[in-house]
Amino acid sequence: MSTRERRERSDKVDEELTSLFHGALSQLGISERSAALAAVGGYGRGELSPGSDLDLLILHTGLTPEDLKDFVNAFLYPLWSTNKKIDYSLRTKSETLSAAEDDIKVALGLLDLRHVAGNSDLTEEVATASLEQWRKEYKKNLPKLRASLDERHDRAGELAYLLEPDLKEARGGLRDINSLRALAKLDLIDVALDRVAAAESVLMNVRDALHESSKRDRDQLLFTEQDKVATLLKYADADVLMLDVAKSARAVDYTASRTWDRIERLSKRNLFKRSRPIGVAKGLVSFDGELAIDEGYEIESDSALGLRAAAIAAQNGLHLTVDACIDMATRIQDLPTPWPRQTREDLVTLIGAGEHMIETFEALDQEGLIGRWIPEWSHVRFLPQRNVLHRHTVDRHMLETAFRAAALTRKVHRPDLLLIAALFHDIGKGFPNKDHSEYGEVLIQPLARRMGFDDEDVATLALMIKHHLLLSAVATRRDLDDPQTILFVLSHIKDAETLELLHALSIADGEATGTTAWSKWKAGLVQDLVNRCLAAMAGIAPAPQLELTEEQIAIAQSGELTISLHPRDENYVIEIISPDRTGLLSIVAAVLSISRLDVRSARTRTIGSSAVMTWLVALDAFAPVPTQEGLHALLSKALDREIDINKRIEERISNYRKYPGIPTPPPVVTATNDLATNATVVEVRTHDKPGVLFNVSRTISKFGVDIRAAIVATLGAEAFDTIYITDLQGNALSEEKAKILANQVENYLLTL
Repeated sequence: MSTRERRERSDKVDEELTSLFHGALSQLGISERSAALAAVGGYGRGELSPGSDLDLLILHTGLTPEDLKDFVNAFLYPLWSTNKKIDYSLRTKSETLSAAEDDIKVALGLLDLRHVAGNSDLTEEVATASLEQWRKEYKKNLPKLRASLDERHDRAGELAYLLEPDLKEARGGLRDINSLRALAKLDLIDVALDRVAAAESVLMNVRDALHESSKRDRDQLLFTEQDKVATLLKYADADVLMLDVAKSARAVDYTASRTWDRIERLSKRNLFKRSRPIGVAKGLVSFDGELAIDEGYEIESDSALGLRAAAIAAQNGLHLTVDACIDMATRIQDLPTPWPRQTREDLVTLIGAGEHMIETFEALDQEGLIGRWIPEWSHVRFLPQRNVLHRHTVDRHMLETAFRAAALTRKVHRPDLLLIAALFHDIGKGFPNKDHSEYGEVLIQPLARRMGFDDEDVATLALMIKHHLLLSAVATRRDLDDPQTILFVLSHIKDAETLELLHALSIADGEATGTTAWSKWKAGLVQDLVNRCLAAMAGIAPAPQLELTEEQIAIAQSGELTISLHPRDENYVIEIISPDRTGLLSIVAAVLSISRLDVRSARTRTIGSSAVMTWLVALDAFAPVPTQEGLHALLSKALDREIDINKRIEERISNYRKYPGIPTPPPVVTATNDLATNATVVEVRTHDKPGVLFNVSRTISKFGVDIRAAIVATLGAEAFDTIYITDLQGNALSEEKAKILANQVENYLLTL
């Protein structure tokens, strides 16, 4: 099974066809100048597999219908009598070009036209004219080609992730390689055919072996054939074979996706010229929907660049350029241990980007960056699952689970832990004689610590991965009316916050596995189990308010505005103590936003007539280094209404909107009364963006209530804010007013 064997097989058929062709012409007295025989498709490329059809084009210069009928019978009957599969067309030059203009399949086939017998000048004329027509009509042909690819991919799926893939038709298969060749012949952009050469060889060899073992022209590699094909090709076993197939298909799909992305973006511009790069973040620029490394940026000194670039690309709907991925793979240094907080947040932001995350993750994985940052990933990369419940390889299943988890981030208090657990829930698979859930618990702990999670979060992640099948198994196998069933779950899951995380992970995992593993019936059983467990728990307590030091209390009692600023790792801690007033939280949030300080977390609390605030902020790449004096002056002006806060915030939001962005789940706002503090607790879960906290707190203040405390957290790309409010008499709101307030905040966020 090799290129040489396919070439020899094609040459042998050439000899047979040449003899029959000339014999038929001679028998009927037809001049050899009147006709030519050409091969198209795989035969035209000299790539005949054992079961391949013979794709033939019989060209002529205007023979009569009677002569053509007699000639075809004389030429092809000996082949038909041996049951050889032949797909032939009978056309003049003009008929051929006309057919190519109307049918994209004909146009593609002619790009592989190869002379076999007869009038070689006629074949050359058609080959030259069809290539010229292909290039001239590219604006009409490209949409047709893309539509045919999309239809085929929808029908056949993704070769790299299917357990019984179609080697020819599926996405990342042999037809996609042929499409890349067709794109290369347009001479519009460079197509990296060298990146798929090895992959093509693997896929062609596997296809040849499949034809050989099945004795049919089958292109779908079924379970029943995988062991036979592996033996023929001398693989250790079928799993090793499928690993090689998946790896090859991923290389093809990655190259094809990047090629199409660039063609489609550049085709919208005249002369295929790039626009001027725009700075997006430290070391990164965007242009024409792509994200690249700023020219001259010192990559070697910025180990965090890779995940920062990935997070920005995924969240903004941009495509990482191939050059950027290669440069990062070859030039950036390894990440420190533990990772900086911002790098961990960048990973969470990447995972939470939904469907666009998969493309960005794949770009990084193709260049080996994921394996460098997360060595544990290398074991599950391309790992097949010979399991009828699963549709995908292990790594793709985990990506699909993370994609679905991104839609559930509004349902949990810790979206970052949900996304990390979703991405790594099956990290323990593929190790002989090890339960993947239990071994996953072992693997995730050092990985999570390396990422910088604290001990409590590490323990939660380990529990989630160990028990990611618990709820589904219990819900479908045990009696939910039996109190012992609920006690069994509670013996493993001790608190409501972890239970909601595990519930969301169960949903994401089930949906990613497929309808055979997840259904409305099963989802309903799991929800019923969770409801019963929550009823047996005390519920989820509100986030605790800020504890004040004696020094902070003394400053607050002085009634003066004070600001202190301290660097912490790559971030800054800002403490603000100010006389309290209506809208104070929104004004401070606005000052930080227009100073290009991105809030990572914050805790605020009102004491007497003053408010104490502690903010953890990250510095925007294009912001000047903040100073206590500068922040004090700006906040003083804002409090005295000497600057138009609303206008400045809108300018920041407008700059953010210039990038396409990605679809995100709608915001969720709830309001419940907390007996312990006699306050109404408003919880806001939404996608983070400039001005969110400003707009949320301003909307609450306009409702005619006091904000007594706030706990703000940015987890990846998600904002989770908890705000304690009271009415003007210092009491919690009525249930009706609390509901109205929550609806107003939620509706306002939907307009942003």
